[in-house]
Amino acid sequence: MKVVAFNGSARRQGNTAILLKYVLAELEKEGIETELVELAGAKIHGCLACRKCSTKKNRRCSQEGDDMGNVCIEKMDAADGILLGSPTYVADVSPEIKALMDRACLVSRANGGMLRQKVGAAVIAVRRAGAMHAFDALNHFFLINEMIVPGSSYWNIGIGWEPGEVEKDEEGIRTMKVLGQNMAWLLKRLHSSC
Repeated sequence: MKVVAFNGSARRQGNTAILLKYVLAELEKEGIETELVELAGAKIHGCLACRKCSTKKNRRCSQEGDDMGNVCIEKMDAADGILLGSPTYVADVSPEIKALMDRACLVSRANGGMLRQKVGAAVIAVRRAGAMHAFDALNHFFLINEMIVPGSSYWNIGIGWEPGEVEKDEEGIRTMKVLGQNMAWLLKRLHSSC
């Protein structure tokens, strides 16, 4: 089993990455392979709504001129679980993660729901407010793709402004650890029933 996490922050190794790493550490404790993909600095163009993915049905976006679009979609396709992490930008997700979500969603739907029944969870870093809208945006991606979303002891949000400040949010860190534990439990149950 494998879970791939996408850090949609413009900052590598910032608060969003820290939160994702807490979730990944719990998955690794349960013997689940993990990978963290940093989107910072990568070119990921937004969806063009060209619908060529519906014509080609090759599990790829027709846009080939960016760094990471199809690489990330391939990683999603190969994984059993997907974590999407984003900082809160004006009460929403980062443009990098939004572009990835839009393209992956259309490719999945064009290819018979290739993300269906995978496990997905959202992780949000926030300075103060607006996190719930960003959290909802990520969860909408999972739900429209017929994915299974595990819960945690609270919403999957960590509070911090400067890089590393999220480490002071004890409840946020605890929430990430419980999320990782619940995600591992769910993945194991799904895998054993196949």
